[in-house]
Amino acid sequence: MIRIGDYNTLEILRESEQGLYLADKEGNEVLLPNRYVPESFKIWEEIEVFVYLDNEERPVAVTDEPFIVRDDFALLRCNQVTDHGAFLDWGMVKELFCPFQEQAFKMKAGGWYLVHCYLDEVTNRLVASSKTNRFLDNKELTVQQFDEVDLIVSHPSDLGMNVIVNYEHLGLIFSEDIFKDISVGDRLKGFVKKVRHDNKLDIVLGKIGYRNIEPNADLVMQSLEDTKDGFLPLNDKSSPDDIKRELQMSKKTFKKAIGTLYKQRMITIDSDGIRLIE
Repeated sequence: MIRIGDYNTLEILRESEQGLYLADKEGNEVLLPNRYVPESFKIWEEIEVFVYLDNEERPVAVTDEPFIVRDDFALLRCNQVTDHGAFLDWGMVKELFCPFQEQAFKMKAGGWYLVHCYLDEVTNRLVASSKTNRFLDNKELTVQQFDEVDLIVSHPSDLGMNVIVNYEHLGLIFSEDIFKDISVGDRLKGFVKKVRHDNKLDIVLGKIGYRNIEPNADLVMQSLEDTKDGFLPLNDKSSPDDIKRELQMSKKTFKKAIGTLYKQRMITIDSDGIRLIE
């Protein structure tokens, strides 16, 4: 079955004046218009295309790459708002529609919004929704503590930053665990710090506990090696803000990292900072 709003690998069935007709294994056909036809092709060979509905609501295949696919999330720009809703730029000729009832906040032309793309079962059209939480479910988790996960930064809260975890769960990075600038729509790697009794997920951007000592020790070493004299004006007495500004890590993590390097006799810890041992 040809999947609307997604990439499909289809066979070239025949050539026509309008373009190439492609088909899936069940014989369902879709047109690849002339503007997208490759310079060379063979009948029955396979081609990967994106399929969506054109301005007349007919399935059409294209070789353009959209900014978002069905059942995914992405940060998109609103091109215009009409009496019917908002229309978003997703890299296609036909804009992606977001009805008013699917807007978490009223969209404005020129604004950027994190949305989920889905196929509306009533109209059979691709639709965007900025009410992203309703497409996430924490009832049955597919992750556990210490797992590495894919993140999409969703929206800020009073406690920190909400994130989409592995495209299916909602998580939270607490403010005290954010040591670099992150923005809505950013795609990052993170780790599950804690699974709460109500299945809420605490997320961090670095590994937890003993698991993050080596990577952060490497980061400190790289920072030292990047300096002219192998010196950083930081030590275990430095303020958390100074450490965060210089290395984008917490003071607790920094102390563990330099402790590891000191035990390995790779640095000295002095009153004015840390130094590489020649």
